[in-house]
Amino acid sequence: MSISEEAVAAFRTAYGTEPAGLWAAPGRVNLIGEHTDYNDGFVLPFALPQRTVAAVGPSPDGTWSVCSTLAAEPVAFGTTEPGEVTGWGAYVAGVVWALQDAGYTVPAVRIAIASDVPFGSGLSSSAALESAVLTALIDLGGLDVPLERRPAIAQRAENLYVGAPTGILDQSASIRCEAGKALFLDCRSYAIEQIPFDLAAAGLAILVINSNAPHQHVDGEYGARRKSCEESAAVLGVTALRDVGVDELPAALDRLGDEVLRKRTRHIVTENQRVLDTVALLRAGSVREIGPLLTASHASMRDDFEITVERVDVAVESALAAGAYGARMTGGGFGGCVLALIDADRADATAAAVAGAYAEKGFEAPTSWLAVAGPGATRI
Repeated sequence: MSISEEAVAAFRTAYGTEPAGLWAAPGRVNLIGEHTDYNDGFVLPFALPQRTVAAVGPSPDGTWSVCSTLAAEPVAFGTTEPGEVTGWGAYVAGVVWALQDAGYTVPAVRIAIASDVPFGSGLSSSAALESAVLTALIDLGGLDVPLERRPAIAQRAENLYVGAPTGILDQSASIRCEAGKALFLDCRSYAIEQIPFDLAAAGLAILVINSNAPHQHVDGEYGARRKSCEESAAVLGVTALRDVGVDELPAALDRLGDEVLRKRTRHIVTENQRVLDTVALLRAGSVREIGPLLTASHASMRDDFEITVERVDVAVESALAAGAYGARMTGGGFGGCVLALIDADRADATAAAVAGAYAEKGFEAPTSWLAVAGPGATRI
């Protein structure tokens, strides 16, 4: 049974009728640009084929309800304020709240969710859920919400309702990505450019390896990294660390007395430059040459931003040893997934090498698949 069929079946079971339609939004892989989004910087994600599907129909009693094939209990709510709905249902209630807070009249609906975006893997299952529900509510309500404004509404749901201090990257990717493209996003201006990302034409592929080390955003570590970046920007007298160029970095580091702030700043400044360098190479059709930038990004996340864990590092090291052109953790960190740029015919061998390294360490076996850039949120 497909994800879409699962969502329809769940809707029928829960509500005894047919949905008005199906809406889907993808998970995402961030090719490069980690933690740069909330520093007003640059990111380069692409949408995954894995997606969350929302089967949605009108609610007869004027309230909202949502069930999921991945949760035991449904969630029902009326008009709420942040904190009144918790758990996974907060992502849905948060979207309703954020639309209402933006001045829109939100239709009361019943929703059934099915998804094959791996939960807790750093592939943004939360943004996929938010984006699918947001798109459904906009369509069913006939709401005039420009495409470029939608990611910020979904982000407000996650920041202010759920309480996760994420940047705009995830929602932008889930909503605005195009098939066969990577989304070059300026997180200050929200300007985007669709960058051609045809790996197959170059004989290459991206292998995504789920370390099976659970990844969580709503915790102290993510917030601590953001706070450090804000402290550094304040000391340096800039709006955000995006305003520090790589040529200005040595002088900026000299002004930061705290070693932790120095390390966090160095990651953000150099990571922004790596995004720009990656985009320049992709524009020139030099896909294979982005590999060293991916690997340098991982080293920066490991040593300066300190957000990797052993299972993630082992996956990167073993993929590189197996011949990958570059590899890095993707996502907010402390677990989640690794991506490796490989020759297209090396997927099985690379996956086997990582699995062997995990077995030697006694880790739970990783899972892996090839990622092809897919489209953003849409009605299906």
